[in-house]
Amino acid sequence: MTITTRNDEPWLRRFHPAPEAKVRLVCLPHAGGSASFYFPVSRALSASVEVLAAQYPGRQDRRSEKCVEDVAELADRLVEVLLGWADRPLALFGHSMGATVAFEVARRLENTGVIAAGLFVSGRRAPSRQRVENMHRSSDDLLLAELKALSGTEAQLFGDSELLSIVLPVIRSDYKAAETYRYQPGPKLNCPIFALVGDSDPKVTVDDARAWAEHTTAQFDMGVFAGGHFYLTEHRSAVIHTILEHLAQFCG
Repeated sequence: MTITTRNDEPWLRRFHPAPEAKVRLVCLPHAGGSASFYFPVSRALSASVEVLAAQYPGRQDRRSEKCVEDVAELADRLVEVLLGWADRPLALFGHSMGATVAFEVARRLENTGVIAAGLFVSGRRAPSRQRVENMHRSSDDLLLAELKALSGTEAQLFGDSELLSIVLPVIRSDYKAAETYRYQPGPKLNCPIFALVGDSDPKVTVDDARAWAEHTTAQFDMGVFAGGHFYLTEHRSAVIHTILEHLAQFCG
């Protein structure tokens, strides 16, 4: 199979091209998040890992496009694109909803014969740990209260009604995708899984994160950090160190 890579793909952002890197890390954003969330990660890893940050429809330069409200569809669309970047090993990193998307991407990649170099799942319970959630059906006020509690949204957004009118529908659509996702049992992954979680995350318990071990036949490891759902913003250096540590075999 001939593999070609494209720089004009709307689904991916390559902030720091790293032609000498031997591995690529595909980063999947959280609900309401965008590719730019991973710009600092891309910059920090660029010496040894090339980062491809996913840009979902409905945000930033894809603002005019309809949001995708289904995790399976997001994964299908991303895999179509990522197969064009599989000339080097691909690892996956997803935070919150992005972790679920990353898992489904890894499953689909394996179905094509591409085994991920590693699956990093952050701030998300294992797919087998189902929970009924309906925040996407709640009022704007309740959704805003949820966002404030998780501390994952820039504070200035809450005082800008015009910006809120643009961003809230995107966040609601992403919540719908995350909350209506239902795990379909199937073969375990053959790639290593590394779960990362904050010790006071109101959305994910340490046991929920540990259950990711049930989804792989390969290595499983877990890192627990001080903090809540967005622990990784204050522990970015430690998270990056964890990524490099687990991808070291590809970076030499």
